[in-house]
Amino acid sequence: MHIADWTVLAAYFVVMILIGTWARRRVKNSSDYFTAGGKLPWWLAGISHHMSGYSAAVFVAYAAIAYTNGFALYVWWALTVVVACVVCAFVFAPRWPRMRIRLHIISPLEYLAIRFNVPTQQLLAWSGTVLKVFDVGAKWTASAVLLNVFAGVPLVTGILLTGGVTLIYSTVGGLWADVLTDFGQFIIQLVAGLTMFFVVMFNLGGVSSLWTVWNQLPPSHSQPFSGQYSLWFFLAYCLISTVSYSGGTWNLAQRFIASPSGSSAQKASLLSAGLYLVWPFILFFPMWAAPIILPNLTDPSQSYALLVTHFLPQGLVGLVLAGMFSHTMAMTSSDANAISAVVVRDIIPVLTKRRPTKDSKVELTAGRVSTVLFIGLSMLIALNSSSFGGVIGLLILWFGALVGPIAIPMLLGMLPVFRRSGPTAAIVSWACGLVVFALTKYVVFGWLATFGDATQAITVAAPIVTSIIVFIGIGFVKPWHNEASERLLDTINAPELDGAAVREDVAVSV
Repeated sequence: MHIADWTVLAAYFVVMILIGTWARRRVKNSSDYFTAGGKLPWWLAGISHHMSGYSAAVFVAYAAIAYTNGFALYVWWALTVVVACVVCAFVFAPRWPRMRIRLHIISPLEYLAIRFNVPTQQLLAWSGTVLKVFDVGAKWTASAVLLNVFAGVPLVTGILLTGGVTLIYSTVGGLWADVLTDFGQFIIQLVAGLTMFFVVMFNLGGVSSLWTVWNQLPPSHSQPFSGQYSLWFFLAYCLISTVSYSGGTWNLAQRFIASPSGSSAQKASLLSAGLYLVWPFILFFPMWAAPIILPNLTDPSQSYALLVTHFLPQGLVGLVLAGMFSHTMAMTSSDANAISAVVVRDIIPVLTKRRPTKDSKVELTAGRVSTVLFIGLSMLIALNSSSFGGVIGLLILWFGALVGPIAIPMLLGMLPVFRRSGPTAAIVSWACGLVVFALTKYVVFGWLATFGDATQAITVAAPIVTSIIVFIGIGFVKPWHNEASERLLDTINAPELDGAAVREDVAVSV
């Protein structure tokens, strides 16, 4: 890193803060802060959904996988997200804005108090909030690793820098700041990613290197499945990604909730799918080629950062680093907004034994305080990430395995076909998923090793598959019926009512 690189990086951080400050003008109440007033254009929601779906961990954890396993990374990660976004577009995305329009929700968990009951809502809210603290902690760690490789900045300083800047603009500007900075960060990462792509491509011999590079790599690197990233792992992550990108990851649900209509949310999801289909090819090519340029690395997670410092001149290094940071800051700021919505609309009213306040300014203040606390806690986790298996351990195992049990009742609870699955099904499916995760990771993992390449897939998929089976199974064995829940499902599953008046009996109860 030279003075030109530091200048570019500093300018990036300043611009993010200025965007957040400008967005503050658009935030008049809690609805603006958490859902952009329901006025988020589909193209902006789609870009924000894409940017909020991955972080700088791509350039650390996933760069290591690309270095050791090759093309399989695109298959098990990017393609599974494409499948997820397409499924989401036709099943889940249109239902999220309907709930905001017809039921006046702000938080993605707000409707669960009526669909199931308050204890179920609280269980999912608390467990999901705790899990997200760990997930975001992994993102800060990944950003700090990059800054350490580029400039020798200590991990603690890197975490405080990226976390501090994100805290400022996300706290001030809410969801509008998140999506507007997401768009700016999308442009930056587009320029930075294309720069690295063309530099590496021409250093390897030009356009022909896009196909000839595979002849210089181990044969397994050109295969769609490699090692533990097998067909079973791909199928497992198709399921996990569908749950996550359809709204099981709350910040992604917020993009749909903030859309003006169901059709707008659907287009946003399809746009995100298209970006995931195309962009990772450009992003991953330098990572796939890294073993040729930087052979025998002892720490493959540093491969992309080392490529940048190896090829790019002063100034462009700072630009690429800014592009890497853009992913983390996009994801973490949107996470903070979604979590604060859950805290303000779902957790605090129960703790204080009051209904969500109608004073939107009080909610707005509470939301900003919650955002500060969430980002602060996640930064503390980042400082101790090694205790949880490092970045890959936090991302792939902890979050991948635990997001399912929390999200299954929330997503399947929206669908009328599962209307007979009630609070018991939701709570037991959550508990069984967590128990299975604990068993596979800490009790029977040695036995699972006998399954070879399928071991990782079983470890990741077992909790979510268990939750699905239990949730549906209890609905058959012990059918549940509740009038308020029935009215809610009828309201959110009637597309012909788009634009019609809200069903006040349901809206009031929610």
